[in-house]
Amino acid sequence: MPAAAVNSLVSRLSPPPIPSVFAWAREYKGGRGPLVDLSQAVPGYPAHPEMLRLLGEAASSPATTGYGPIEGEAVLREAYAAQMSDVYGAPVTSANVHITAGCNQAFMAAAIALAGAGDTVALTNPFYFNQETTLSMLGINRALVECDAGNGFLPDVASAEQALAGGAKVLAIVTPNNPTGAIYPPALLRELFVLCRTYGAWLIIDETYRDFLPEDYGAPHPLLGLPGWEDTLILLYSFSKSFCIPGHRLGAITAGEGVVAEIVKVMDNMQICAPRAAQLAVAQAMPVLADWRAGNRLEIARRAEALRTVIAALPGWEIGALGAYFAFIRHPFEGMSSAAVAERLAKEAGVVTLPGSYFGVGQERYLRLAFANADAVSIGRLVERLG
Repeated sequence: MPAAAVNSLVSRLSPPPIPSVFAWAREYKGGRGPLVDLSQAVPGYPAHPEMLRLLGEAASSPATTGYGPIEGEAVLREAYAAQMSDVYGAPVTSANVHITAGCNQAFMAAAIALAGAGDTVALTNPFYFNQETTLSMLGINRALVECDAGNGFLPDVASAEQALAGGAKVLAIVTPNNPTGAIYPPALLRELFVLCRTYGAWLIIDETYRDFLPEDYGAPHPLLGLPGWEDTLILLYSFSKSFCIPGHRLGAITAGEGVVAEIVKVMDNMQICAPRAAQLAVAQAMPVLADWRAGNRLEIARRAEALRTVIAALPGWEIGALGAYFAFIRHPFEGMSSAAVAERLAKEAGVVTLPGSYFGVGQERYLRLAFANADAVSIGRLVERLG
């Protein structure tokens, strides 16, 4: 009898990348000192005690053990809409907000709501691998928008137009970018928005790392102030990084009411509602921990500067782009694959990074360093380790 088959759209995917690099790290013998983990984008410091108290209080309440509203708890939707209005200087209402179980789920729900099997979604090259694999397992085709390595890995507008002219229904971008750390300027984002509007396509902007833009950066873009933005724009966000609660899985979608209504249909089948205790806790924590979150932004900036200093001291190593949580670093080992370089770094130098090849086509000379995971002292050890 023939063996039962699994879904080929899933079986063709590579195994999750983070466990693979941790397998390399387990072979490190400790000879160069403590392991420096720059692999996964997790905050390198604990959640605030008040955040933990609020989580415990909400989790122990019988009121949070039942199903909640599919769109999310009203108190969090209202608090987040108010924050968005403040950040962007444009009116956002709770009807524009849908709460999800993390930003990966936000992207999947939005992708399902906007595109079907056989449709095309454009991603930047390099791309965030979970977005690419999400499209692949849904049978949605991928078009690549090239990013200019000589210009800090910003998307090439002509390449984006080519993808949209070729029929892409959606252009999905991440800024500050994962994996490169590149911060897309407001003028570029407006240009991409206008391009999507011209071609009748959607623009999805994943803003997971928005809270770690440089101090006094201002509004990340002007798009929420443009008339009719609801017909083109969808913004994604994660509460995980700025509140240090990635295990509680909490994200948000900002979109027009019509799109939110479509995403409700998706979420009702995917999860019904995001974790309720975390929603209530974060809603209370948003005003209380504003100063603490601002301090974390400065701490991440210090870590970014520490990494700049390290790379400047290493002949042959170059920064392709750096910002928020990530740096995309060009290694000096010509002829070696990025996976081979990352494997040796993990096993022999005790530095865990992700190969550039995990993020797209033609990225073999690069490694992604999630420097927010490590403090400045640990980052300083890279001079010896990488050298």
